[in-house]
Amino acid sequence: MKNITVIGSGTMGNGIAHAFAQSGYIVNLVDINEAALQKAIATITKNLDRQVQKGTITEDAKNVTLKNITTHTDIVTGAKNADLVVEAASENLDIKLKIFKQLDEVCSPATILASNTSSISITQIAAVTKRADKVIGMHFMNPVPIMKLVEIIRGYNTSDEVCDLIMATSKKLNKIPVEVNDFPGFVANKILMPMINEAIITLNEGVAGVEEIDTVMKLGMAHPMGPLQLADFIGLDVCLNILRVLQDGFGNPKYAPCPLLVNMVTAGHLGVKSGKGFYDYTGGTKELVLADRFKKKVTEIA
Repeated sequence: MKNITVIGSGTMGNGIAHAFAQSGYIVNLVDINEAALQKAIATITKNLDRQVQKGTITEDAKNVTLKNITTHTDIVTGAKNADLVVEAASENLDIKLKIFKQLDEVCSPATILASNTSSISITQIAAVTKRADKVIGMHFMNPVPIMKLVEIIRGYNTSDEVCDLIMATSKKLNKIPVEVNDFPGFVANKILMPMINEAIITLNEGVAGVEEIDTVMKLGMAHPMGPLQLADFIGLDVCLNILRVLQDGFGNPKYAPCPLLVNMVTAGHLGVKSGKGFYDYTGGTKELVLADRFKKKVTEIA
Protein backbone atom coordinates (compact mmCIF):
# COMPACT_ATOMS: atom_id res chain seq x y z
CA MET A 1 0.00 0.00 0.00
CA LYS A 2 1.21 3.46 -0.88
CA ASN A 3 -1.79 5.77 -1.27
CA ILE A 4 -3.66 6.53 1.94
CA THR A 5 -6.82 8.59 2.36
CA VAL A 6 -7.82 9.99 5.75
CA ILE A 7 -11.43 11.12 6.15
CA GLY A 8 -11.77 13.92 8.69
CA SER A 9 -9.14 16.52 9.54
CA GLY A 10 -9.83 17.03 13.24
CA THR A 11 -7.55 16.09 16.11
CA MET A 12 -7.38 12.40 15.23
CA GLY A 13 -7.53 12.84 11.46
CA ASN A 14 -4.63 15.28 11.20
CA GLY A 15 -2.60 13.11 13.59
CA ILE A 16 -3.21 10.01 11.47
CA ALA A 17 -2.31 11.92 8.30
CA HIS A 18 0.88 13.15 10.02
CA ALA A 19 1.88 9.59 11.01
CA PHE A 20 1.35 8.12 7.55
CA ALA A 21 3.01 11.02 5.71
CA GLN A 22 6.03 10.96 7.99
CA SER A 23 6.41 7.25 7.24
CA GLY A 24 6.60 7.92 3.50
CA TYR A 25 3.00 7.29 2.45
CA ILE A 26 1.16 9.56 0.02
CA VAL A 27 -1.75 10.97 1.99
CA ASN A 28 -5.01 12.55 0.82
CA LEU A 29 -6.64 14.36 3.73
CA VAL A 30 -10.37 14.87 3.15
CA ASP A 31 -12.79 17.16 4.95
CA ILE A 32 -15.92 18.98 3.79
CA ASN A 33 -14.62 22.18 5.42
CA GLU A 34 -11.69 23.97 3.75
CA ALA A 35 -10.98 26.01 6.88
CA ALA A 36 -10.71 22.79 8.90
CA LEU A 37 -8.20 21.45 6.37
CA GLN A 38 -6.06 24.56 6.61
CA LYS A 39 -6.18 24.34 10.40
CA ALA A 40 -5.12 20.68 10.16
CA ILE A 41 -2.09 21.51 8.00
CA ALA A 42 -1.14 24.27 10.43
CA THR A 43 -1.37 21.79 13.33
CA ILE A 44 0.72 19.19 11.50
CA THR A 45 3.31 21.85 10.66
CA LYS A 46 3.45 23.00 14.29
CA ASN A 47 3.89 19.42 15.51
CA LEU A 48 6.62 18.77 12.94
CA ASP A 49 8.39 21.97 14.00
CA ARG A 50 8.33 20.67 17.57
CA GLN A 51 9.95 17.43 16.38
CA VAL A 52 12.64 19.40 14.56
CA GLN A 53 13.34 21.46 17.68
CA LYS A 54 13.69 18.28 19.73
CA GLY A 55 16.05 16.82 17.15
CA THR A 56 13.89 13.78 16.41
CA ILE A 57 13.56 14.70 12.72
CA THR A 58 15.41 16.99 10.31
CA GLU A 59 14.07 20.06 8.54
CA ASP A 60 14.24 18.10 5.27
CA ALA A 61 12.16 15.29 6.77
CA LYS A 62 9.58 17.84 7.89
CA ASN A 63 9.33 19.27 4.38
CA VAL A 64 8.99 15.83 2.81
CA THR A 65 6.23 14.95 5.27
CA LEU A 66 4.25 18.07 4.38
CA LYS A 67 4.81 17.45 0.68
CA ASN A 68 3.30 13.98 1.09
CA ILE A 69 -0.06 15.46 2.18
CA THR A 70 -2.69 16.79 -0.22
CA THR A 71 -6.01 18.19 0.99
CA HIS A 72 -9.44 17.69 -0.59
CA THR A 73 -12.99 18.80 0.12
CA ASP A 74 -14.40 16.20 -2.28
CA ILE A 75 -14.45 12.61 -1.04
CA VAL A 76 -14.54 11.20 -4.58
CA THR A 77 -11.35 12.96 -5.64
CA GLY A 78 -9.66 12.23 -2.36
CA ALA A 79 -10.50 8.54 -2.06
CA LYS A 80 -10.92 7.07 -5.54
CA ASN A 81 -7.28 5.98 -5.90
CA ALA A 82 -6.64 4.96 -2.29
CA ASP A 83 -5.17 1.61 -1.29
CA LEU A 84 -6.35 2.23 2.28
CA VAL A 85 -8.92 4.67 3.63
CA VAL A 86 -8.90 5.53 7.34
CA GLU A 87 -12.11 7.21 8.48
CA ALA A 88 -11.64 9.60 11.41
CA ALA A 89 -14.95 11.45 11.45
CA SER A 90 -17.10 12.18 14.50
CA GLU A 91 -17.93 9.28 16.85
CA ASN A 92 -21.44 9.08 15.46
CA LEU A 93 -22.86 5.89 13.94
CA ASP A 94 -25.06 7.57 11.33
CA ILE A 95 -22.20 9.73 10.07
CA LYS A 96 -19.87 6.74 9.82
CA LEU A 97 -22.41 4.55 8.02
CA LYS A 98 -23.03 7.32 5.48
CA ILE A 99 -19.28 7.72 4.85
CA PHE A 100 -18.68 3.98 4.44
CA LYS A 101 -21.58 3.60 2.02
CA GLN A 102 -20.08 6.37 -0.10
CA LEU A 103 -16.55 4.98 0.14
CA ASP A 104 -17.78 1.56 -0.94
CA GLU A 105 -19.16 3.11 -4.12
CA VAL A 106 -16.19 5.39 -4.81
CA CYS A 107 -13.19 3.17 -4.07
CA SER A 108 -11.72 0.25 -5.96
CA PRO A 109 -13.00 -3.17 -4.85
CA ALA A 110 -9.46 -3.87 -3.61
CA THR A 111 -9.35 -0.84 -1.30
CA ILE A 112 -9.31 -1.58 2.42
CA LEU A 113 -11.67 0.57 4.49
CA ALA A 114 -10.66 1.23 8.10
CA SER A 115 -12.35 3.18 10.87
CA ASN A 116 -10.65 5.01 13.71
CA THR A 117 -13.79 4.55 15.81
CA SER A 118 -13.11 4.21 19.51
CA SER A 119 -16.24 2.21 20.35
CA ILE A 120 -18.64 1.57 17.43
CA SER A 121 -19.03 -1.93 15.99
CA ILE A 122 -16.82 -2.65 12.96
CA THR A 123 -19.23 -5.42 11.97
CA GLN A 124 -22.10 -2.93 11.89
CA ILE A 125 -20.07 -0.48 9.81
CA ALA A 126 -18.96 -3.25 7.42
CA ALA A 127 -22.56 -4.39 6.90
CA VAL A 128 -23.38 -1.28 4.83
CA THR A 129 -20.62 -2.15 2.33
CA LYS A 130 -20.15 -4.91 -0.24
CA ARG A 131 -16.65 -5.63 1.09
CA ALA A 132 -17.12 -6.70 4.71
CA ASP A 133 -13.95 -8.80 4.46
CA LYS A 134 -11.98 -5.61 3.76
CA VAL A 135 -13.40 -3.46 6.60
CA ILE A 136 -11.37 -3.19 9.81
CA GLY A 137 -10.83 -0.96 12.83
CA MET A 138 -7.65 1.07 13.32
CA HIS A 139 -8.11 2.84 16.65
CA PHE A 140 -5.17 5.21 17.08
CA MET A 141 -4.45 6.86 20.41
CA ASN A 142 -4.28 10.63 20.89
CA PRO A 143 -1.88 12.35 20.25
CA VAL A 144 -1.30 10.08 17.26
CA PRO A 145 2.26 11.20 16.35
CA ILE A 146 3.43 10.32 19.88
CA MET A 147 1.32 7.41 21.15
CA LYS A 148 2.50 3.95 20.08
CA LEU A 149 -0.66 1.88 20.45
CA VAL A 150 -3.08 1.07 17.64
CA GLU A 151 -6.04 -1.18 18.46
CA ILE A 152 -6.73 -3.36 15.42
CA ILE A 153 -10.35 -4.49 15.50
CA ARG A 154 -11.55 -7.39 13.41
CA GLY A 155 -15.15 -7.28 12.28
CA TYR A 156 -17.08 -10.55 12.08
CA ASN A 157 -16.12 -10.96 8.39
CA THR A 158 -12.71 -9.23 8.32
CA SER A 159 -10.30 -11.53 6.47
CA ASP A 160 -7.04 -12.83 7.92
CA GLU A 161 -5.18 -11.30 4.98
CA VAL A 162 -6.56 -7.82 5.64
CA CYS A 163 -5.89 -8.08 9.37
CA ASP A 164 -2.30 -9.22 8.76
CA LEU A 165 -1.72 -6.39 6.27
CA ILE A 166 -3.06 -3.71 8.62
CA MET A 167 -1.00 -5.10 11.50
CA ALA A 168 2.12 -4.90 9.28
CA THR A 169 1.20 -1.41 8.06
CA SER A 170 0.81 -0.18 11.64
CA LYS A 171 4.31 -1.43 12.42
CA LYS A 172 5.64 0.53 9.42
CA LEU A 173 4.24 3.63 11.16
CA ASN A 174 6.45 2.76 14.14
CA LYS A 175 3.33 1.81 16.10
CA ILE A 176 2.57 -1.24 18.22
CA PRO A 177 -0.64 -2.88 16.94
CA VAL A 178 -2.77 -5.03 19.24
CA GLU A 179 -5.50 -7.18 17.73
CA VAL A 180 -8.82 -7.18 19.62
CA ASN A 181 -12.29 -8.50 18.94
CA ASP A 182 -15.32 -6.46 17.96
CA PHE A 183 -17.12 -5.63 21.19
CA PRO A 184 -18.40 -2.19 22.31
CA GLY A 185 -15.49 -0.02 23.41
CA PHE A 186 -12.99 -2.72 22.39
CA VAL A 187 -10.32 -2.91 25.14
CA ALA A 188 -9.13 0.65 25.68
CA ASN A 189 -12.47 2.36 26.16
CA LYS A 190 -14.26 -0.59 27.74
CA ILE A 191 -11.83 -0.10 30.64
CA LEU A 192 -11.07 3.62 30.41
CA MET A 193 -14.57 5.10 30.10
CA PRO A 194 -16.06 3.45 33.21
CA MET A 195 -13.04 4.77 35.14
CA ILE A 196 -13.59 8.32 33.85
CA ASN A 197 -17.32 8.01 34.54
CA GLU A 198 -16.60 6.81 38.10
CA ALA A 199 -14.31 9.80 38.62
CA ILE A 200 -17.17 12.11 37.55
CA ILE A 201 -19.57 10.25 39.88
CA THR A 202 -17.03 10.64 42.69
CA LEU A 203 -16.97 14.38 42.04
CA ASN A 204 -20.75 14.60 41.77
CA GLU A 205 -21.22 12.76 45.08
CA GLY A 206 -18.88 15.17 46.84
CA VAL A 207 -16.24 12.62 47.80
CA ALA A 208 -13.50 14.99 46.60
CA GLY A 209 -12.88 17.90 44.24
CA VAL A 210 -11.56 17.94 40.69
CA GLU A 211 -7.94 18.57 41.57
CA GLU A 212 -7.99 16.09 44.45
CA ILE A 213 -9.40 13.28 42.30
CA ASP A 214 -6.86 13.88 39.54
CA THR A 215 -3.99 14.13 42.04
CA VAL A 216 -4.92 10.82 43.71
CA MET A 217 -4.92 9.01 40.38
CA LYS A 218 -1.69 10.62 39.20
CA LEU A 219 0.30 10.12 42.37
CA GLY A 220 -1.37 7.00 43.70
CA MET A 221 -1.90 5.07 40.46
CA ALA A 222 0.97 6.54 38.40
CA HIS A 223 -1.39 7.84 35.72
CA PRO A 224 0.30 10.55 33.63
CA MET A 225 -2.94 12.54 33.60
CA GLY A 226 -5.88 12.55 36.00
CA PRO A 227 -9.18 11.10 34.73
CA LEU A 228 -11.04 14.43 34.75
CA GLN A 229 -8.29 16.24 32.89
CA LEU A 230 -8.10 13.30 30.48
CA ALA A 231 -11.85 13.54 29.91
CA ASP A 232 -11.39 17.24 29.04
CA PHE A 233 -8.61 16.29 26.64
CA ILE A 234 -10.65 13.54 24.94
CA GLY A 235 -13.79 15.69 24.80
CA LEU A 236 -16.69 15.26 27.21
CA ASP A 237 -19.08 14.75 24.29
CA VAL A 238 -16.89 11.91 23.00
CA CYS A 239 -16.82 10.34 26.48
CA LEU A 240 -20.61 10.59 26.68
CA ASN A 241 -21.08 9.02 23.23
CA ILE A 242 -18.77 6.11 24.08
CA LEU A 243 -20.51 5.45 27.39
CA ARG A 244 -23.85 5.35 25.57
CA VAL A 245 -22.44 2.87 23.04
CA LEU A 246 -21.23 0.70 25.94
CA GLN A 247 -24.57 0.98 27.74
CA ASP A 248 -26.56 0.11 24.61
CA GLY A 249 -24.17 -2.62 23.48
CA PHE A 250 -23.92 -4.50 26.78
CA GLY A 251 -27.26 -3.51 28.31
CA ASN A 252 -25.52 -3.07 31.65
CA PRO A 253 -26.43 -0.12 33.92
CA LYS A 254 -22.83 0.14 35.13
CA TYR A 255 -22.06 2.02 31.91
CA ALA A 256 -24.80 4.63 32.44
CA PRO A 257 -23.20 8.10 32.15
CA CYS A 258 -23.17 10.30 35.23
CA PRO A 259 -25.86 13.03 35.10
CA LEU A 260 -23.14 15.64 35.66
CA LEU A 261 -21.42 14.55 32.45
CA VAL A 262 -24.73 14.71 30.57
CA ASN A 263 -25.42 18.21 31.91
CA MET A 264 -21.95 19.51 31.06
CA VAL A 265 -22.22 18.28 27.48
CA THR A 266 -25.73 19.73 27.16
CA ALA A 267 -24.37 23.07 28.40
CA GLY A 268 -21.59 22.99 25.80
CA HIS A 269 -18.75 22.48 28.29
CA LEU A 270 -16.84 19.88 26.29
CA GLY A 271 -13.33 20.30 27.67
CA VAL A 272 -10.28 21.60 25.84
CA LYS A 273 -12.01 22.04 22.47
CA SER A 274 -14.72 24.31 23.90
CA GLY A 275 -12.40 26.08 26.35
CA LYS A 276 -14.15 24.78 29.47
CA GLY A 277 -14.80 21.41 31.04
CA PHE A 278 -13.63 20.35 34.47
CA TYR A 279 -10.90 22.93 33.91
CA ASP A 280 -10.87 26.33 32.19
CA TYR A 281 -8.49 26.60 29.23
CA THR A 282 -9.61 29.97 27.84
CA GLY A 283 -6.76 31.92 29.40
CA GLY A 284 -4.09 29.73 27.87
CA THR A 285 -3.56 27.93 31.17
CA LYS A 286 -5.43 25.14 32.98
CA GLU A 287 -7.57 26.44 35.86
CA LEU A 288 -10.22 24.69 37.92
CA VAL A 289 -13.83 25.36 36.90
CA LEU A 290 -15.97 23.26 39.21
CA ALA A 291 -14.02 23.71 42.45
CA ASP A 292 -16.35 26.28 44.02
CA ARG A 293 -19.52 24.49 42.93
CA PHE A 294 -18.59 21.33 44.82
CA LYS A 295 -16.64 22.89 47.70
CA LYS A 296 -19.70 23.33 49.90
CA LYS A 297 -20.92 19.82 49.24
CA VAL A 298 -17.55 18.31 50.11
CA THR A 299 -17.40 20.37 53.33
CA GLU A 300 -20.88 19.25 54.38
CA ILE A 301 -20.02 15.58 53.87
CA ALA A 302 -16.69 15.95 55.70
